[in-house]
Amino acid sequence: MPRTGKTIPAGELTAKVAVVVGTRPGIIKMSPVIGELKRRGTEFILIHTGQHYSNNMDRVFFRELDLPESDYHLRRPRRGSLHGEQTAHMLKGMELILLEAKPRLVLVCGDANTNLAAALAARKLHVAVGHVEAGFRSFDWAMPEEHNRVMIDHISDLLFAPTEECRAHLLAERVRGEIFVTGNTVVDAAIRNSTLAAEQSRILKRLGIEKRPYMVATIHREENVDGRERLGQIVSILNAVTREVGMPLFMPLHPRTRSRLETYQLYEKLEDSEQIIPLKPLGYLDFLLLLGRTRLVLTDSGGIQQESCTLRVPCVTLRENTESTEAVRVGANLVAGLEERHVVAAVRTMLERPREWANPYGDGLASRRIVDVVAGWEPGKGAS
Repeated sequence: MPRTGKTIPAGELTAKVAVVVGTRPGIIKMSPVIGELKRRGTEFILIHTGQHYSNNMDRVFFRELDLPESDYHLRRPRRGSLHGEQTAHMLKGMELILLEAKPRLVLVCGDANTNLAAALAARKLHVAVGHVEAGFRSFDWAMPEEHNRVMIDHISDLLFAPTEECRAHLLAERVRGEIFVTGNTVVDAAIRNSTLAAEQSRILKRLGIEKRPYMVATIHREENVDGRERLGQIVSILNAVTREVGMPLFMPLHPRTRSRLETYQLYEKLEDSEQIIPLKPLGYLDFLLLLGRTRLVLTDSGGIQQESCTLRVPCVTLRENTESTEAVRVGANLVAGLEERHVVAAVRTMLERPREWANPYGDGLASRRIVDVVAGWEPGKGAS
């Protein structure tokens, strides 16, 4: 193939696998894959897109999960940038990195702009793409994450589907790449780190809840926090829930959520509540222990829906839909929407529900299955 200057000829690709991270969930979900690559001696490079970068949202996860320093680290996109601007910034940087490193495969995980940028850069350069966590669908086209999931899946060579339902979605869309049902790496991470969290984290003692029942809430999706009316509605719902069940609710605040609460003058409503306790962002081990011991979690996060299912913690989802439908089906999760009476009723139901469900997201061996495939992958196979 003649060099055009805009692609990487197959003969110039190296044996390296590029692992891309850039957000808190991505770091957690890719950590078992990175560990498995290291264990087998597979040559890889780690690329950080800079989408999230702070000590609490990023560096602490690298330290706690014993991850190597990234080989490449892009400058963080401008804070508050639009989706297109943020994606374009990371796309440009990823393209330059891939032209230099020439990996045979780029692995991305999830639905953040980080992953779309990396997948697009690789596809345009004729580098194969592997999508960890392929096939999740909320079927809500208003969600930016849904756009990203669909686009990444349709330009990937290797699609690592967590469940058979994800595989069915991919087959229905007639994706070009090869599909492998592997389980979800979020299960690998939770299983491997739960014991470590119990040994090392002091979060329960620090909060004075070692022997007290409590709840946890996390809210971060832009459709829930980027408007005063919707965010105010959620604050009111959380206050109603705590009044109903008489249990404290701990709320680790994503930086964007805290910023919006302060901008909309809603933070005082949290502080004025006797039962809602806002927290700074937590490290992974602290959050894993806090989540694992809670009576119930209220969230809008897809990853936490899956983590709570794995840890057998009842979950109420503060959205109108979810891509984590498997957790709903086995009884681990109720999608309650944002009407107060429905959320309160869902909380009562889930607090009484036996924690006996089987985990639909896998057995903790997803990363091993993914690396099995990656180890045998050759450039030029599949959809490339």
